[in-house]
Amino acid sequence: MVNFTKKELARNPMITVRKLGVLLSKSDRTFENEGVLNPAVIEEDGVIHMFYRAVRRGNHSTIGYCRLSDPTTVSERFDQPVLVPDNASDSQGVEDPRIVKIDGTFYLSYTAYDGYQAMGCVAMSEDLKHFRKYGLVVPQVNYKDFRNWVTQSGKINLKYFRFDQCSTVLWDKNVIFFPRRINGKLAFLHRIRPGIQLVMVDDLNDLTPEFWKRYFLDFKKHIVLDPAASHETSYIGGGCPPIETNSGWLVIYHSVRDTIEGFIYVASAALLDIDDPTNEIARLPYPLFEPEFDWEKRGEVNNVCFPTGTIIRGDELYIYYGAADEQIAVASVSLSQLTEELLKNHKTT
Repeated sequence: MVNFTKKELARNPMITVRKLGVLLSKSDRTFENEGVLNPAVIEEDGVIHMFYRAVRRGNHSTIGYCRLSDPTTVSERFDQPVLVPDNASDSQGVEDPRIVKIDGTFYLSYTAYDGYQAMGCVAMSEDLKHFRKYGLVVPQVNYKDFRNWVTQSGKINLKYFRFDQCSTVLWDKNVIFFPRRINGKLAFLHRIRPGIQLVMVDDLNDLTPEFWKRYFLDFKKHIVLDPAASHETSYIGGGCPPIETNSGWLVIYHSVRDTIEGFIYVASAALLDIDDPTNEIARLPYPLFEPEFDWEKRGEVNNVCFPTGTIIRGDELYIYYGAADEQIAVASVSLSQLTEELLKNHKTT
């Protein structure tokens, strides 16, 4: 059980977030001797499954697995990774998993890294034991084409062109599926800096080069969230799979700001329209929570709270996050309190 003390109560202006501490740390196993972080979490038949990024020395990542008997208790931990690099696109690592169940199939999305490019991928399973890699689900276009196409979609944040290197492939990661089809379509969030975008398709095989060209020519309408508040001035990106509520899709995402101490990664929250997630209903104007304890402030990368998975028990929302890119921690918050506070910050048009 995670030890909880009163000093680990974190309060933002209107919402009480309980920092419950570190849930999982690196071990002496070779595949995770540098760090564990950024877990995918799903509950199935009363069992909580956690798939986490495991890093061995040299920054090579695989996906490890552990089982939880309750939201804060690890009951079993595998000695070997469950998903490993096996092709050129993920030769350096498979990173940052998220997981949902759609139509009886588990979709585990992750980032493939070849030492140079980071690209969103997905693997699928029917039993949470055996996964088959579908492969890339993001565009393979260069920055020059990206710029040429998206400038035809209307005025957008100039930071979309900040990483324009003309001859290199566009970085597109943080692929996160919605836990059900929306209007009959598979839907997933993805991240081209500095914002978060939405894709909706009948089938993943629809993601052809022609699809992506049309998508970028109308890029502006696919942007779900762009940086807005002071804690997300650098960029934002997807976090946990969206949670369906009576008020909309609750999205816990990460926001980044640049300081004299470097980047600071915080957890943020927004509500999106149930039928049209490109319609932002509300957003917290401040972080849901941010680095404040040693396990969040000092690690492989300092000052990081990177949320990637959730579990709901009654009204309590447990949020699992990478802490300083080295450990996995958990926080909790009242779901109704969070939703109520979000609705006080309704977006005005």
